[in-house]
Amino acid sequence: RRPVTQTSATCNGRELEKPNYVDWSAMTKPAELYACLYAKEFPVQVLLRLRSELRGKLCVVMEGEPPFEQVCSLTRKARILGLVHGMTRVEVDTFSAVTVLPRSPKEETATKTVLLECAGAFSPRVEDKREDGSFLCVIDIAGTSSLFGPPGLLAENLLTRIRALGITGCIAVSCNFHAAVALAKGLPPRTSKVISDGEESMALSSLPLAVLDITEDQAETFGLWGIRTLGMLAALPEKELVARLGQSGKRLRQLARGEMPHLFQPIAPAFTLEERLELDSPVKLLEALLFVVNGMLEQLILRAKARVLALASVSIILNLEGGTTHTRTVRPALPTNDRPLWIKLIHLDLEAHPPQAAILALFLAAEPGSTSKVQLGLFSPQLPEPARLDDTLAHIRAIVGDENVGRPVLADTHQPGVFRMEPFTVPSGSSSVVPCNQSRSALRRLRPAEAVSVTVQSQRPKIFVFQGKRYTVEYAYGPWLVSGDWWQPTLWGLEQWDLVARAQDTALLCCCLVHDRIEGHWQMTALYD
Repeated sequence: RRPVTQTSATCNGRELEKPNYVDWSAMTKPAELYACLYAKEFPVQVLLRLRSELRGKLCVVMEGEPPFEQVCSLTRKARILGLVHGMTRVEVDTFSAVTVLPRSPKEETATKTVLLECAGAFSPRVEDKREDGSFLCVIDIAGTSSLFGPPGLLAENLLTRIRALGITGCIAVSCNFHAAVALAKGLPPRTSKVISDGEESMALSSLPLAVLDITEDQAETFGLWGIRTLGMLAALPEKELVARLGQSGKRLRQLARGEMPHLFQPIAPAFTLEERLELDSPVKLLEALLFVVNGMLEQLILRAKARVLALASVSIILNLEGGTTHTRTVRPALPTNDRPLWIKLIHLDLEAHPPQAAILALFLAAEPGSTSKVQLGLFSPQLPEPARLDDTLAHIRAIVGDENVGRPVLADTHQPGVFRMEPFTVPSGSSSVVPCNQSRSALRRLRPAEAVSVTVQSQRPKIFVFQGKRYTVEYAYGPWLVSGDWWQPTLWGLEQWDLVARAQDTALLCCCLVHDRIEGHWQMTALYD
């Protein structure tokens, strides 16, 4: 509070002022609004997310070392059949047509990162409330109505985005943090609900006590009292409840009434385009591997599109039998979200560089790139489709090798004809061709250079024989001396001449001759057209 003054009375014609206190914090405090995303049976959802062939089947996830394995997560159909958490492997084997999957903490961590990244697209303030066996995060959506519409529309859009990632969940929206969490735990899958301000207690009254974090002793005590729902807990008198359960009783009553305050602790989820999958059995066939990669690429492209990005490169890391890994990176000329093109490029790359053992797990990591396109001029020629360019380059690499495909770049040396190969990239922007009125001659390099026989007179070339013809030099320009690598065994010293020569049949030849001063031989390296 800070004091302000206002006139209240007069004395001897003078106005008297007295301090008045205004609660500025109450006036400037922003409204709170939270959206809770909850996905139950998270371990089994993670394993079925990238395994489309197992969706709709009876599946259970077991953790622990044999023979003490226990069911930690299961599908809805398995629950209807009679399977429950905590069953041993022997008990599960008594049921027919049940698919048993081992729990994968690495895949769960990767999927949690994906979901937190998806939630971060709706608000930069996300709090991670991890629970064993389920996924739960809370998003601060206060002030986002101008971007995403009313809370109900935001919840539906977020639910659609989560469903596209292969996860089934529910979303609850409330002005109270803990009310949103409790309601989300009590909602059926694929649903969303918004609690109006002041109606938290009524909305939570029918939920069971299991939605609260209560201990076994507290659950036993409430069972003896006949308290089964949050409405019954909220109706208990506060003083008597505190006298019997202490301050934890007061906390549980506040949670049941939707009045418990919370200090929001946001995290900063990193944006990483990664997918990980551990195979149920070793894979040796490339076609079976590409079937799995197709589903993982679909998720990567979906996440990239959500941020108006494209995949610039994809690295695939294969864990093989024997503890070895096989890593390959595919980088097209332009970033693209064309999934069939990515599958074709990965297929051609793995055919040219196949793994040497059966595959146990695979990891995909992609680099994002810009999807911006360059607008061509009205009279500019149409460029070829990037997909055709990448497909053509991939087929050429499969024939001649990766090191022989790309774009030539001159090396930092004076030695003629030396260059290195770099990956081919399409330059950004449109290049304009400036017409030139001057006539110029073109230099045509001979690769490889051809040996010639040269007669020297007064230390200058006078006569030479090239491709069976005898030429007499009319004009000689040079020599230009270049040398280098004197510190290495690859020492070179060259003497270059530009010549204008005429054959016996009066044919004129403009050429470039190079004399290797170390080896002592002459070569024809280029012709002027």
